[in-house]
Amino acid sequence: MPDVHGPSVLLQAAIFLAAAVVAVPLFRRLGLGSILGYLAAGVAIGPNGLRFFDEPQSVMHVAEFGVVLFLFLIGLELNLARLWSMRRDIFGVGAAQVILSGLLMMIFPLVVVGRPWKAALVAGLGLALSSTALVMQVLEEKGETQSPHGEKAFAILLFQDLAVVPLLALVSLLAPAAPGEVNTAADIWLSALRMLAAVGGVVLVGRFLLNPLFRLIASTGAREIMTAAALLLVLAAAGAMTYAGLSPALGAFLAGILLAESSYRHELEADVEPFRGLLLGLFFISVGMSVDVRLIVDYAGLLLAALLTLTVLKTGVIYGLVRASGGNHETAVKTAFLLPQGGEFGFVLFSTAVARGVMEQEQATLLIGLVTMSMALSPLLQALVPRLTRVEARTREDEFHVEKGSVLLIGFGRFGQIVSQLLLLEGTQVTAIDNDLEMIEAAEKFGFRVFFGDGSRLDVLRAAGAQRARLICVCVEKKEVATHITAMVRETFPLAQIYVRAYDRGHALELLDRGADYQMRETYESAIAFGRAALEGLELESGRITEIESDFRTRDRERFVLQQQGDTYAGTQHLATRPMPRPEPVVEPKKRGIKITSNA
Repeated sequence: MPDVHGPSVLLQAAIFLAAAVVAVPLFRRLGLGSILGYLAAGVAIGPNGLRFFDEPQSVMHVAEFGVVLFLFLIGLELNLARLWSMRRDIFGVGAAQVILSGLLMMIFPLVVVGRPWKAALVAGLGLALSSTALVMQVLEEKGETQSPHGEKAFAILLFQDLAVVPLLALVSLLAPAAPGEVNTAADIWLSALRMLAAVGGVVLVGRFLLNPLFRLIASTGAREIMTAAALLLVLAAAGAMTYAGLSPALGAFLAGILLAESSYRHELEADVEPFRGLLLGLFFISVGMSVDVRLIVDYAGLLLAALLTLTVLKTGVIYGLVRASGGNHETAVKTAFLLPQGGEFGFVLFSTAVARGVMEQEQATLLIGLVTMSMALSPLLQALVPRLTRVEARTREDEFHVEKGSVLLIGFGRFGQIVSQLLLLEGTQVTAIDNDLEMIEAAEKFGFRVFFGDGSRLDVLRAAGAQRARLICVCVEKKEVATHITAMVRETFPLAQIYVRAYDRGHALELLDRGADYQMRETYESAIAFGRAALEGLELESGRITEIESDFRTRDRERFVLQQQGDTYAGTQHLATRPMPRPEPVVEPKKRGIKITSNA
């Protein structure tokens, strides 16, 4: 590998970025997905391609942090209540999938290849694990993370991630004892206590220290420190788990879950997301770099047979388990075709097995090649799903129109709080964000759930679910901010309706020009109500007050239409600048006390 000092570091970064920039858009254009593009880029620049890098493992050690960040973000999307509601899928379907797929896949290396049973068992269980990074990336790109098959797939993946720890322990149990190595009961208990202490420490810190810490950082207004604190949190949780002998991804996942109920969730998600995306792409590039193309060519027939066996067995097992757990045909097919590939944690398991003497290096290399080939096959399998779920897709499309949409409310000040009341009374799902820390804390005392986040940042809006919202209410106080958000939302989320709080008449005209579907001057209705009360104080009849209000609204509306044509001073004739003549009731005229009568 090139020297990592001076300009060579910049050159390496440029090579990685250039490979991704060329390969990923090309593969997405061909409909093959971004993951396959990253893998191809890795093969191209790795030791079996253009040979820009000779040691892909050194890159993977850094890139694996992308997987850790990815699981942190997954944890942020959950909370303990949702996790508990998914317990049957996680520990039922997930556990059954790992055990059944592992035992069935064990048969191929045991019988067909003739490997020892210990190596065959580790190979089968490693291949039973799917790629969390790949599957969740596909679900996010399609916007299907909250779909039935997305939740089923996530539950299975979550158990697989949790299963990494006992699987690594199993490898240690299967390993031949080293000369002079004796594992006493005290050593085993000490190791177990270290694991429990690490998990307990992460839980306690997350429960009692994280919210005060982020509240203190947010109060300083230093956005870059908020990002640094989020990355430090993930590194600390992952490091604690690694020290205890657990998976670093498990620590990051726990930290994410503990912050899922925090008011800073969306801000943290937006801060970590760019690092996650880049490092996860780097991870897949490093996987592609590790592929030994010559070995794959030499064992092409064996690997193709193993790939077919892996795909058929895992697809069949997952389809059957999802159907048995109550899922319909569409959910079962989509879940099964998401998860047939091998996963990134398989690399860790196979490497550990080689280091512990459970399997030979050649077998591990072939297994890594098989996992990589299965990842490359995933986008092609996804193309088959619409053909197998055509009928069910039409049914869901018909049912979609009756679902209630969600509302994203930006700004939870006096105006936004009143708007939220009407929406919440209707039972509408409202996600409220604001960057006023004191207001958020005050709202929480009254039972409101408001997330901390800067609504003028596109990444924060994405993290808050703006792409899924049917209605986006912009209720911020500063008119420049409201205008910026309106224009950004209209350009980025064209299908959403945009309702905006306007500062004054001129601002209202500007908002409509920027794409707002509806605007309301913040003092308009309250001033009308105040004026009505003033007229009531003058003891006018209610009918006359209603007539005056209606006249004013008509004048104001006509003037506003004229001003929309570009002239700020248009329609001034509709303004009442002096007391208007009060209409008198029609009476019969009298002349010097003599009543004039009509002969009609």
